[in-house]
Amino acid sequence: MSTSAGRQGTDEHSRNEQSRDEKPSHGGTAAGPSGGSARRRRTRLDICAVAAAALLFTAAALVGHAYDDSAQTLRLRWPPLYAYWMPHAGPGTVAAPVVAVLVIVYGPRLAASLSWRALLCAAWAGAMAWSWALTLVDGWERGVATRLTTAYEYLRSVGDVHDVGATLRGFTGRILMDAPDNWPPHVAGHPPAALLTFVGLDRLGLGGGVWASVFVITAGTSAVAAVLIAVRALASQETARRCAPYLVLAPSAVWAGVSADGYFATVAAWALALLALSASRTVRAPRCAALGSGLLFGLTCYLSYGLVLTGLLALAVLAAARTVRPVPPVLLGMAPWFALFTAAGFWWFEGWSTLVERYYQGAARVRPYGYFVWANLAAQTAVAGPAVIASLRRAAACAGVRESWRGRKRGRGRDRAPEARREPWRRGLLLLVAGGVCCVLAADLSGMSKGETERIWLPFTLWLLPAAALLPRATVRWWLAAQAAVALTVNHLLITGW
Repeated sequence: MSTSAGRQGTDEHSRNEQSRDEKPSHGGTAAGPSGGSARRRRTRLDICAVAAAALLFTAAALVGHAYDDSAQTLRLRWPPLYAYWMPHAGPGTVAAPVVAVLVIVYGPRLAASLSWRALLCAAWAGAMAWSWALTLVDGWERGVATRLTTAYEYLRSVGDVHDVGATLRGFTGRILMDAPDNWPPHVAGHPPAALLTFVGLDRLGLGGGVWASVFVITAGTSAVAAVLIAVRALASQETARRCAPYLVLAPSAVWAGVSADGYFATVAAWALALLALSASRTVRAPRCAALGSGLLFGLTCYLSYGLVLTGLLALAVLAAARTVRPVPPVLLGMAPWFALFTAAGFWWFEGWSTLVERYYQGAARVRPYGYFVWANLAAQTAVAGPAVIASLRRAAACAGVRESWRGRKRGRGRDRAPEARREPWRRGLLLLVAGGVCCVLAADLSGMSKGETERIWLPFTLWLLPAAALLPRATVRWWLAAQAAVALTVNHLLITGW
């Protein structure tokens, strides 16, 4: 059987299995009392999970505002978010609700009916429209033209790079705050490839804040297509179709829109997508896909130090595919980046250790770990949205069912629970989501993420969104509306920036 034929068969099987998932598991009919009560119980648990997340966010806000002089202690104007209160409106105030309504009304239907390639293009276009609309709520000048030109941003240092080789050799020496001619916070906080990306745009004649914003939004929103490809390869096409509208209408677009971290998240997402294609053998040249994945993974290491945590997601991909065959070509693809940057004079580990010192020269020196270790997670409830909170509850329940089925299997041999028949697609999805959760928890416990995680953790929270495929079809529009409501509320009441 050809690869494409095998994929079609798998997708058809998955559609059948997921259709059964909409029905009760233990013998009742769809309209029967046992099936209806089970669905109502799951819905109540979803709402309870969302309510608990809302309480966590509220507690983080109340405790944060209760700090004496919180602006100096937490270095946040509106804890737990890095933002300040300013109700406002702009051109996007009209456009964003229109995009949201279109996705809510037509998104699920299009996700189910479009051809696969058309769906990828439509999802990218929809995510781009949503991101632009939210960005323009802040207005053209503040939201687009000057967002990446502030004193913290990379564009402030583009003019300092006259000789790339000299810049790389002296890069680490300009990280510390007491260094002569030290780098701005974002340049100092990342390896050189982040700055060199914008230097490259400038050399191509695409300099300035507007072109930089266009680049990060266009590149950043393509992450939606990358996640769909990975989910299809490791779970099923039907699963990818079910989570597509949630990826398009994600509240995280508020922070990803005009942010270099959205670009970083996309590079990592495509690295994982290529790894998924290679590991699942659903591409004609799996070794080439693995090599491409390695090239992108190598680039991520020189875009952001924290992106080394995507190694946990890579392990989740390999575990879902049950193979380590792509590892050698992935490592081969990563090697040139380390060789080139090291030969040019930038040693990654020296840069990292110097950054840690710089980090504790700034806000981290006064920000309390005891607050941010849980307030960071509270902030992520706004980034991910209520649909993801509910679907994470369902994912945890699925994992619990799987473990209990294993116990029954050991005890009664062939007496399989109905949930076990759904394992082929659920396993890959749950492992991907678990990888994202592990990345978030590792970043949180590290102490290197005290606040400002709404943008910093975008490469990780992106992989929580596919869990929304576990939500029932009957409620998809309600959950999408809740996602849009969170994004629109945050974007209109707060100025979210660096």
